Amino acid sequence: MIKTDILIIGAGPTGLFAVFEAGLLKLKCHLIDALPQPGGQCSELYPKKPIYDIPAYPEILAGDLTDKLMEQCKQFEPGFTLGERADTIEKQDDGTFIVTTNKGTKHHAPVVAIAGGLGSFEPRKPLIDNLSDYEDKGVEYMIKEPEIYRGKKVVIAGGGDSALDWSIFLSDVAEEVTLIHRRNEFRGHLDSVEKVQELKSAGKINLITPAEVIGIEGDGKVEAVTIKQDAKTYKKECDHFVPLFGLSPKLGPIADWGLEIEKNSIKVNNALDYQTNIPGIYAIGDVNTYPGKLKLILCGFHEATLMCQSAYQIINPGKRYVLKYTTVAGVDGFDGTRKEAPKAVVKAIE
Repeated sequence: MIKTDILIIGAGPTGLFAVFEAGLLKLKCHLIDALPQPGGQCSELYPKKPIYDIPAYPEILAGDLTDKLMEQCKQFEPGFTLGERADTIEKQDDGTFIVTTNKGTKHHAPVVAIAGGLGSFEPRKPLIDNLSDYEDKGVEYMIKEPEIYRGKKVVIAGGGDSALDWSIFLSDVAEEVTLIHRRNEFRGHLDSVEKVQELKSAGKINLITPAEVIGIEGDGKVEAVTIKQDAKTYKKECDHFVPLFGLSPKLGPIADWGLEIEKNSIKVNNALDYQTNIPGIYAIGDVNTYPGKLKLILCGFHEATLMCQSAYQIINPGKRYVLKYTTVAGVDGFDGTRKEAPKAVVKAIE
């Protein structure tokens, strides 16, 4: 059982900033995310694309924003349950909650903050009849542990950043990497496209376009895929097939938690603290809705701040918290570090 003060469901920008704000209040956080790494959409869908509306950053890459947020909250030592989806929630007699993931990991906290962005991300799967027979038997929709591909033959399908980046990375790990895309043109970052071109020329990546995988074969595990190119079909031996066609956001099991839902979003009280209809459960960021709602990262940061102030009162009933600016009070991390502004030098003028 993982115990914490605030259990945050979703490790995107809003969830990560909530860790920092909670830390200022001496509250510990643990985050659950179905993706294999923190950052949400910023890390998974467009890590190399610029964002222009983050305060103080005229331009910042989405992946770099995740890195900065991780650096900012690091001193508050957040815990992470990654690659697992929050499935069920049980309210205890004392008002606390136990949240269990699809892999059976249990988390216990007095406050739950749903910061799931647009919801849990489900992989977009290719239309292959027997695809489900090989899931976790050579078919993977996300790459969580690159080492399992060492010395293996890997076929990757897709034309975006994930397909390009993982093809590049695995070219130094796998015995053979084959990248298949339905078009000749790729929609990923130009640097990645050029790098794949270089690796193809060097014989380190097999590139097959325009083509698609239409079948899978194997005795209990993936042993080959069937490729359709132009009017021809042929088989290619491989150990792994990784279709990277992006992710589809869904509210998922959270929709069955008894929360008030409106158009696939969670209704909250925006007049006070972004609490849901269930006391102790909050929803912040793109996953919530209220009159005038804007789905912007900076709005999620604001909501996370007010949520933490409210959560403090639940966790410390009757205890008053006096807001102090970080420029005055500094920041004391749970790891023993301290950040503070330089002290003014007091000196008389003679």
